[in-house]
Amino acid sequence: MEKVDEYEKNVFINCPFDDKYFDLLEVLLFTITYFGYNPRIALEESDSGIPRLNKIINLIQESKYSIHDLSRLQAKSINEYYRLNMPFEMGLDYGLRKFTSGYKDKRSLILETNKYDYMKAISDINGFDIKNHNDTPIKLIECLRAWFSETVKLKKLNASTKIYSDFIDFNTDLFQKKMLKYFPDHSITESENFAKKEIKEMTMPEFIFEINEWVKSDV
Repeated sequence: MEKVDEYEKNVFINCPFDDKYFDLLEVLLFTITYFGYNPRIALEESDSGIPRLNKIINLIQESKYSIHDLSRLQAKSINEYYRLNMPFEMGLDYGLRKFTSGYKDKRSLILETNKYDYMKAISDINGFDIKNHNDTPIKLIECLRAWFSETVKLKKLNASTKIYSDFIDFNTDLFQKKMLKYFPDHSITESENFAKKEIKEMTMPEFIFEINEWVKSDV
């Protein structure tokens, strides 16, 4: 498969899709876009005619960079299974980089919640540079900022606290934008409810589009 034009700017995201992770996922998408790169994620497309694994392989092949979050490896309750999708997809990405000559330039970031948690489940990656985010947005931004500086080689990056502040501003502006879409044809309360519902129902492409629009307007 030939590399697509956006290969140099694409970042494949391999992460959990549960409700508890969603706040971190929003921060992840925002920060990648904030730095001028394209987040690529399986949820960006819902073509039932394409097997999910094929879709993931295509995304990995189309992305020079990958971010693998292994923070959901541990089962939290009795009879719950370990979450193996993330390490499996990370293995696909590593294999492509290791055994395919055209992808030796690929780079990746591995994330976890607490330092060295991965050793209890996947000790084969011992020795990799793995960053932990403690399940907190600001710490996740710190991890991303450090990786984009160290590995992607970006310069003059804003402080993580500034990026997080901009993330909050983006969400505030997004809500106001959606609310004004319904007001004054509806009451303030109705407009607020419609805006909340619209934001909640936004698809992944819609959300990434809104981030891009905000980042462009804020430059």
